[in-house]
Amino acid sequence: MIVLQMEKRVEPMRVLVTGGTGLVGRAIEHVVREEGGAREGEEWIFVSSKDANLMDAKETRGLFEKRRPSHVIHLAAMVGGLFRNMRENLDFWRNNIHINDNILQTAHEMGVAKVVSCLSTCIFPDKTTYPIDETMIHNGPPHNSNFGYSYAKRMIDVQNRAYFQQYGRRFTAVIPTNVFGPHDNFNVADGHVLPGLIHKAYVAHKEGTPLQVWGSGTPRRQFIYSLDLARLFIWVLREYDEIDPIILSVGEEDEVSIKEAAECVVDALGFKGQVVFDTTKADGQFKKTASNAKLRRYLPDFKFTPFPQAVKETCDWFVANYKTARK
Repeated sequence: MIVLQMEKRVEPMRVLVTGGTGLVGRAIEHVVREEGGAREGEEWIFVSSKDANLMDAKETRGLFEKRRPSHVIHLAAMVGGLFRNMRENLDFWRNNIHINDNILQTAHEMGVAKVVSCLSTCIFPDKTTYPIDETMIHNGPPHNSNFGYSYAKRMIDVQNRAYFQQYGRRFTAVIPTNVFGPHDNFNVADGHVLPGLIHKAYVAHKEGTPLQVWGSGTPRRQFIYSLDLARLFIWVLREYDEIDPIILSVGEEDEVSIKEAAECVVDALGFKGQVVFDTTKADGQFKKTASNAKLRRYLPDFKFTPFPQAVKETCDWFVANYKTARK
């Protein structure tokens, strides 16, 4: 008897990426379009706030009806650095709750096969043991500096589980550590720590002034390069079948202090001036060391870009695009 081997039919994917012009969206677009990351039959659609106000349910529905996605990568969010979060916790809560609920409910109503949302390690409990892992998200309150954003992001995990339990929807989420790279928001006051450092160091280098680093420099962070995260996001969309979220991060051994991160920026930009740590500014959470053991079980051989190289590439991009970069 002859057994014919039938080729597995690959369903075409029409992928809608919300927040498509932000840091991670641009990185995914780069991997898909510049690195040959798109497979045959895949269509990738990158949208921004100009395409629809995702805090509005009708506009969200209109976007989905127009684009008809089969899959969604949900990156859109109200985001900001430590000091903006401390000022606007209510806004971060309300705006992100509206955005996330509109995306997930519309995806459900429109029969989207899979949604991958983006969370953050800031959602984890402030008082915890380290390293943190995917099972610990709801074990206690997050740090009080950004509780509005943190709780709003946590609720995505709650909704994903509820959609699966009630309707069998395959909605999941990833939890990246501190992301940086080209197309970041380099705003000093409201951006995240590394792009803010890059911007300040660039200006200090140009003006011959000291580089002021806010805080003591002792807090520790795991930084992930946006292009590495983009490659992992695409793998999650295609291959990761769990509803439970997955941490996307470099290893615990790659955690660096803010002081060490500042030194990498200084080296990358060739800054020769004085570096001053302003201890009157808040440090925020001291550390939030995350385990990438689950990721390594799936992808034991994935290679992350070395931190100094990734910082250098980001600094080079910022210098080359200074006039048009978000700042």
